[in-house]
Order: sequence, then C-alpha cells, then structure tokens
Amino acid sequence: MSQNRPQTVGELKASGYVARTVKDELRHNLIRKLKSNEPLFPGIVGFDDSVVPQIVNAVLARHDFILLGLRGQAKSRILRQLVELLDPELPILAGSEVNDDPLEPISKYGRVLLVEQGDHAPVEWVTREQRYVEKLATPDVTIADILGDMDPIKAARGGHILADELTIHYGLLPRANRGIFAINELPDLAGKIQVGLLNILQEGDVQIKGYPVRLQLNVMLVFTANPEDYTARGKIITPLKDRIGAEIQTHYPDEVQTGMDITRQEAWVDRDCISVEIPAFVEEVVERIAFLARVDKRVDQRSGISQRMPITVVESMVSNAERRALAFGEELVVPRIGDIYAAMPAMTGKMELEYDGELQGADRIARDLIARASAEVFQGRAGGADVEEIVEYFEMGGALQVGQDSAAEACVKGFGTVPGLLPLVEQIGLAAEQASDGVRTAACELVLEGLVAERRISRSQSGGYARAQREHPGPSPQGFESFEP
Repeated sequence: MSQNRPQTVGELKASGYVARTVKDELRHNLIRKLKSNEPLFPGIVGFDDSVVPQIVNAVLARHDFILLGLRGQAKSRILRQLVELLDPELPILAGSEVNDDPLEPISKYGRVLLVEQGDHAPVEWVTREQRYVEKLATPDVTIADILGDMDPIKAARGGHILADELTIHYGLLPRANRGIFAINELPDLAGKIQVGLLNILQEGDVQIKGYPVRLQLNVMLVFTANPEDYTARGKIITPLKDRIGAEIQTHYPDEVQTGMDITRQEAWVDRDCISVEIPAFVEEVVERIAFLARVDKRVDQRSGISQRMPITVVESMVSNAERRALAFGEELVVPRIGDIYAAMPAMTGKMELEYDGELQGADRIARDLIARASAEVFQGRAGGADVEEIVEYFEMGGALQVGQDSAAEACVKGFGTVPGLLPLVEQIGLAAEQASDGVRTAACELVLEGLVAERRISRSQSGGYARAQREHPGPSPQGFESFEP
C-alpha cells in the first residue's frame, strides 16, 4: 500500500476522491482490462468462448448473477477471481464494521464519528481481498448470520438501550458493503433468508431484525447453484430468481484436450524427491474415463462427474508409480495403465450410480471405463496397426503376467517375449526406441488394453494377459479370467 494515501477525511476530500458504486468500479476496471487485453480469469480453462463472455456482459450491465452448473465446474473459483476487478485499495472510516464511505457513511457509528471529529476523522484503507465475503449456504444458516441481530454484550459494554443501532452485530452481508458478497449453493438457503436477499436486490437496502433502521448497502451479489439441488434439497424462490440479473450456465470441458489441460494444470505431480514423466497417452486415457462416465447410462448424469475425478486419479496414479519406483530404486516415475487401475479408489467415490449401475457395482463400472478409455486412445493413436502377430502369440497359448509392482526394466523384458509388441509401439509413435523403460512399458500396456477391449485377448484382474475367451473356451492359463468391458 502507498504510504502517501490520505489518513483523515479532510485529506481524502483534498485529494479529490469521489466515491462510486461497487458495480461501477467493477465495470470500469473490466473495461480497462478489456482494452489492454489482460487475462480476465487466469487458470480458468475451456470457458473463453462460452462462460467468460457472459460474465463480462453481466458485469458491464452492472447485473448481479448466478453461475448454474454441476459440481466441479470451477464456479466458486470464478467468483473468487472477481476480486481482481476491484480497486487495489479502498478508503473506509477507521473502525467501521460495514466499510463506511468516509464521505457518506451508512451506519450510526460512521455518522457519529463524522459529527464528533469532522475532517479529522481517521481513514483506513482496505485491500480488494478484504472486500470479498463468501458464504456456503446450508440449511442451518440464519437471518442473523446473513443480515445481523442485536448484541446484548455491545449494549451492556456501551451502556446503550437495546433499541440503539450501536448494539447491532452486523451479519456477513452488511460487512460486505462496498464489496462482493458470494453465496455458494443458493438453493440450500432457507426460503425466509432468500426473501431477505430479495429485498436487497429489489430495494437496494437491508432491514435488520428488530431495528428501525435501513442500511443502503452498496454491494455486488453473486451466487452459485447446482441444478441437482432444485429437486434434491431445495430451490430458489421464484421472485428472487426473477431479480437476479443473469443466469450463466457453466459446463464440463467440451474436448478431451481441454480436459487434459485442466487436469495437467491442477493435479499435483511434481513430487519432491523423484522425477515424474507422464506419457501423453496415459493422460488421455485418464481424461477419456471422465468423458465416458459423463455419458454412461449407469452413472447418474444429474449429479455429474466432477473434473476433480481425473485430477485425483492422476495424483493417485502417480503415487502408485512413485511407490513402485521407490521400491525398485528407479530414478524416474512413469505411470502406466496398471496404475490407473490402482487409482480406482479415487474414481469410484466420485460416481453416483443409477439403479443398473448399483447392481453392477462401482468397481466393475470403473474397470469397464478404464478399458473403454484405453481402447479409444489405442484406436485414436494406433488404429489400423497390424497386431495379428501379437494376437497370434496369445492364441497359440502364450501368456504374460504384468504385475503392477514390477519394475519397468523387468516389464520391458517380459513384453519382449511377445512377438511384434515392442516394435509396434515404436512404429506407431507411442514410444521411441530410446524412450525410457517406463514409457515403453506404458505403451505396451496400452496396446494390450486396446486388444482386451476389442476382445481379441483377455485380461485378468491381477494384470495378466492371455488368449480371448470364446463361446466354448479351452483351458486358460492358471489365474486368468476373461474381462469383458
């Protein structure tokens, strides 16, 4: 903060300070950013042509707005970044709980201070971060939490009668005066509290219970909601919804690459004691799992599949590979398809299942999604490749056991026993000849998983591969079962 800023009301007047509404402030700073081509929401990926333009329109129109979307669509993160559209500093009357404008205070405390001290009244400066107030709506939130109530302790300590405005304990909303007030999961808020918000949107002021005062608040109201909440837990009352300026719908990534970019940005993979290399095709498999789950009829689409699922799967997958690398003294962590199976606990808890899905079980569905995602990546990167030599090896009774806890070097030697497998992954560009053993292992597993999904070979749950089970199969190698996606 600048050391030369005004410290009293008189100095503030002399500086030429002119107050403006928070919505005008947001609009002015947004226009400046648009003119200079500054990024508006850094770190928000995939919304440049959809959500961001609608938010810009709402701010330019000085509208309160609500972000409507399923879980894991960066709604709260977007609201928190609105702070960057506020001025770096704002003057308030020193000691004010409601960020009183030094020239036009709305609280009795501020008015009394100006009467008593006039131009000598002290001024404080608050940062933009201090002007953002966020509340998660829950059924136990009360009017007092949001608006305020009488505080008998204030009355006793100050010697005030209970009807005196100075005995008010202000709630979150008045404390957000001259700033942004955000409510997450608005439908969870009790109807009578929504009515209180309605008065603010309609009249521009707040009436605190039991006091003959009206606070003319200067605040930007923003909300988030999940469509599932409208029927599962609560709803937004119609008059309130009608007065919210804009309803902006968020969405999941439209393209796999966009999802990969988000996951790559958010997942914690830079481990402190060892290097990590995640093959691009492994990242793509993880992302396609989420995309497939979002259209799978066994998964409850009203609940959605959060973007947190691929993020946590990547982190768990890397952790499993890290554990293996530490056990074998490897200097490089390279996750492979088997590590995605090991990361299933990070996947199953993020899927709400329909009745048919409950019958099959989350584990079975997760395995199915991994296999199908692997097949899509295999087809996209190696479609049309000659795999007959590989399939013939298993048809002739060959088997291959690839344990999740096997070292990469040992896995490469094992894959080398399958005719044509290692040359194929080099030929189709999944792994170069000089690639690390970890990357070559991951590439070989992708090819085999693709063949499993096509039912040309079978896979055991322990990670072994053998010939495909037929309608009247002969004896399979011990420990192998057909896994049908």
